Amino acid sequence: MRSELSGTDAAVRSARLALLAQFALFGVIGPSWLSRLPSIRESLGVSTGALGALLVAGAAGALVTLLLAGAVVGRLGTRRTVVVATSGALTGLGLVAAGTALGSVPVFAVGALLNGASGALVNVPINLDGARVERRVGRTVLPHMHAAFSVGAALGALLGAVSSAAGVPVSLHVLVVAVLVATGRFATVRPATALDAGPSGGGRAARGAARGAALAAWTEPRTLLIGVVLLASALAEGSAANWLSLAVATGLDQPEAVGALAYGSFVTAMTVVRLTGTRLVDRLGRVVVLRASQLCALGGLLLFCLAPTLPLAWLGVLAWGVGAALPNPLAVAAAADEPERAAARVAVATSFSSFAQLTAPPLLGLLAEEVGVRPALLPLTVAIALGLLVAGRVRPIGPRATPAHGPSGTAAEAADGGSADARGDGVSESAQVTGPR
Repeated sequence: MRSELSGTDAAVRSARLALLAQFALFGVIGPSWLSRLPSIRESLGVSTGALGALLVAGAAGALVTLLLAGAVVGRLGTRRTVVVATSGALTGLGLVAAGTALGSVPVFAVGALLNGASGALVNVPINLDGARVERRVGRTVLPHMHAAFSVGAALGALLGAVSSAAGVPVSLHVLVVAVLVATGRFATVRPATALDAGPSGGGRAARGAARGAALAAWTEPRTLLIGVVLLASALAEGSAANWLSLAVATGLDQPEAVGALAYGSFVTAMTVVRLTGTRLVDRLGRVVVLRASQLCALGGLLLFCLAPTLPLAWLGVLAWGVGAALPNPLAVAAAADEPERAAARVAVATSFSSFAQLTAPPLLGLLAEEVGVRPALLPLTVAIALGLLVAGRVRPIGPRATPAHGPSGTAAEAADGGSADARGDGVSESAQVTGPR
């Protein structure tokens, strides 16, 4: 019995470390080329509004993939899904590099589409495996993995700043980083997915069950409202990735490298909170921490948009980053509360993120053409406020996991509304969720 437990604990520790690497690698690639949007815009010869329209190609690919991700993960398992998606991302980023080098808008758009689709197909399985580790550990650890994502994003932004200052061509930069990231993903995918039971099998009944679960998740009020939280989170975090460097460069009249460093400070703030905030989640509960985070993001974004000087705007960037740190991992963990339906629910909830990424770039780009990039970010405060209104839906449901080293405390459960089955609306899970259990 002792050796069996030791082997289980070793598998959990190995999976946790490998997932930290997977999240970090996932974080590197986007900011490494998005921080160089001014150079990409110049290479492609397009306006800010047209660049925003091009960025929508990646979000469109992500949205389509997420509609299918629950069934795909159920069919293939997380390991094969990550391998397939990594291969697709490598191809897509190769096309992004080629399109930028050639000044070809169509090639760039196809690459962004494939990269977006592949990225979404990585996002769902690594979050599912992270939720599995969290249940086995018995305390909040998913934000640590999202912190690793933030570390990767900071590294990506730093690479962008250094390559920009050194005059490295965007195409070469993107291609080299893409190859390194793919290599790291392939090397760590086996231990990262060790807790997954594997694919559901190839029978017609199994495929039908996977499709049924994926469709049923779209009828669940709690899952849809968690999606609203993720939509607000995606706008708060994603708008910084897409527009912060450009907003600093154009709105505050700074060099591109300063804009990249501003985004680096944003993800650094997120990283610190994701590393240190888990104890607050365990002590105060998801709902309290989520609401406090959303208020901080709201204030920081307002300060950044309205500040007359760079130091004040930078202070807003830091507050914005602090507030954007925890909503995403808290909402993903809430969607994955019940393991047997986690894949479908995480896919549905995160599709709201992709919808935000699909609609925000062109709309913000068009608005930025009229009023400037910083003022164009102000409408995002409405979405954050909406996420604040529905924050109560992240209360835990389902049976509480038993950690490998003894039960965890229940203070967070009490803060989130009592038992682990609390919904905050007096209606049981079985009464609201339709579809097969």
